[in-house]
Amino acid sequence: QVQLVESGGGLVQAGGSLRLSCAASGGTFSLYTMGWFRQAPGKEREFVAAISWHPERTYYANVVKGRFTISRDNAKNTVYLQMNSLKPEDTAVYYCARAPPGSDYYTETPYGHWGQGTQVTVSS
Repeated sequence: QVQLVESGGGLVQAGGSLRLSCAASGGTFSLYTMGWFRQAPGKEREFVAAISWHPERTYYANVVKGRFTISRDNAKNTVYLQMNSLKPEDTAVYYCARAPPGSDYYTETPYGHWGQGTQVTVSS
């Protein structure tokens, strides 16, 4: 059974940094595309970043490009999201998810497994 567990959320001031982690269990972690999505209060869930396995490529939403970095450690079955220069509009629940290789990484549909989410709050 696949399980994804996020951690690392919290409260940070604008301009600060956080690193989210997503630990995966079940299945062969290294084969899958891993993505991060977020959902702010009253808004739909949106794509943040994704990382494919082979070849390893990274993808970012325009609103986070240059500030966020996604990475993965296949030996630890973990994907990370380093978030720098945080803004109040980055406040949301952040979810990690897993999709089959070759999927459209920016849409929710291919992601068959999701974590429970971790809250990120950025104060102004």
